[in-house]
Amino acid sequence: MPPASADALPAVGNVAGRRSIRAVGSGLFALTKPRIIELLLVTTIPTMLLAERGLPSVRILLVTLAGGALAAGSANTINCYIDRDIDALMRRTSRRPLARPAPMAVVKPFEALLSGIILGAAATVLLGTLVNWLSAILADGAILFYVFVYTIGLKRRTASNIVIGGAAGCFPVLVGWSAVTGTVAWPAIVLFGVIFFWTPPHFWALAMKFRDDYARASVPMLPVVAPASVVARKILVYSYIMVVTTLALAPYAGWLYTICAAGLGAWFLVEAHRLYGQVARADEPASQAVAAISAGATAAVAAAPAVTGTGKTAEVPVTKSRGPLGHRGVAGGRSPELATAEGTCAGIARPSPHPAPMRLFHLSIAYLTLLFAAIAVVSLLPVGRW
Repeated sequence: MPPASADALPAVGNVAGRRSIRAVGSGLFALTKPRIIELLLVTTIPTMLLAERGLPSVRILLVTLAGGALAAGSANTINCYIDRDIDALMRRTSRRPLARPAPMAVVKPFEALLSGIILGAAATVLLGTLVNWLSAILADGAILFYVFVYTIGLKRRTASNIVIGGAAGCFPVLVGWSAVTGTVAWPAIVLFGVIFFWTPPHFWALAMKFRDDYARASVPMLPVVAPASVVARKILVYSYIMVVTTLALAPYAGWLYTICAAGLGAWFLVEAHRLYGQVARADEPASQAVAAISAGATAAVAAAPAVTGTGKTAEVPVTKSRGPLGHRGVAGGRSPELATAEGTCAGIARPSPHPAPMRLFHLSIAYLTLLFAAIAVVSLLPVGRW
């Protein structure tokens, strides 16, 4: 008997309608998106070291990390509660606890919402009473921004969703800085800007790989509504802005940081150019093929005029229409450029045929981790300052 797939197995702890506490707890924990929380904490600790110019109080450090993790878990859980309908349509997210069908569901929607609210309240109380209320307010601001501005306001409405909504992921550096100093100074704002401009290249690279998922769920991520060449160009532009922003911290962080930031930035830009070049080379033959087909179709229409009821011939107009996502193109809904670059098939975009987007996605995580590791190191070393 072949082993059953994970999706075909009965829900753990959910036999005959009975659920175990362990299964529910595991499901609620999964909704917090632990891997994202890890990345947020990676940016918080070096920021606190930089603010202190050394090692801050262990109590402040641990409480801030705990409060930040609770706040991020709150925002992510509520996000999963709101997006459970589209998560069920996307292969990448279909295994999330709230996206599973009723027989497989271990966590109920109201339990997830309640958990998200409790996590947010716990973060507020913890940071406000044991650190300072500015940190608590900033953490609450991150939750509210992620839930109401990004998830509810932008994600399903505009291709600029991740550009604006990505600001929610920048708040941890403000929380970390304010936890140590009680204020928000310009170095923290620079770090906010670094993550802000890092987010679009990071997320668009992922969305290029899984744009069929977003198309299926009618989420207008940029790789769904724009040609791959446009996405790659925007990734390149944001990458340059991000690298320049990292260098804006040089006067405060010192020469050793500047060398590290410049080297890491050059590495990232090389990879961004690599992605742009691969996309351009992949699009060129397809664009030529579409142009040839379009030219042939136009010639066929011109050579075969229609016959009217009076026996006279009439020109056949070539009409334009709007596609399902509102883009003008040839009859049928999409322009040749969009159809070619996105690789659409029956209205659903196919995944990227080459691994370049995921290469940049993984590299972006390594880049941000190494950049903030450099910040942590130079903050602790007695050398490296101007």
